[in-house]
Amino acid sequence: MVARNITLRLGRLEDAAGIAILSRELIESGLGWSWTPERVARSICNADTVTLIGADGKRIAAFAIMYFGAEHAHLNLLAVRPTHQRMGLGTRLIDWLMESAQVAGIAAVSLELRTTNDDARRFYLAQGFTEAMYIPRYYCGRETAVRMVRELRSRNLQPGQWTWPGKY
Repeated sequence: MVARNITLRLGRLEDAAGIAILSRELIESGLGWSWTPERVARSICNADTVTLIGADGKRIAAFAIMYFGAEHAHLNLLAVRPTHQRMGLGTRLIDWLMESAQVAGIAAVSLELRTTNDDARRFYLAQGFTEAMYIPRYYCGRETAVRMVRELRSRNLQPGQWTWPGKY
């Protein structure tokens, strides 16, 4: 099944509470609540951060928050409602973010996830990420994270020599 009626758009301040609730339910379950509405709102307002929404009408079906540095980006959060999973929506979010990162000249994108989240690990591996390291007690001092990285340009190339995968 493909989520064709989903529109990708940038997050707005009025989305902050809905994103925070989804994060608490789908990502931060059992860990406390780090991505509160206030924190999400700060990310939406941060010029170095992109908050991307997959909207099913007015309802948030999925979201991603990614910070863009000078050379590296960090995918802070990505979640898809269970009702919209396995429809390609997560892949659409990743594709949009990776294309934006490439245009911005980002060399690599990293993320962390719980080592016990096998579905997410398989998803990110299918998106071209590789497992880089384990971080003990990363989550609330008790759960191990796996850091995953996706290289967007060869380390051997200098600026101006970069190659861009995909269609342009």
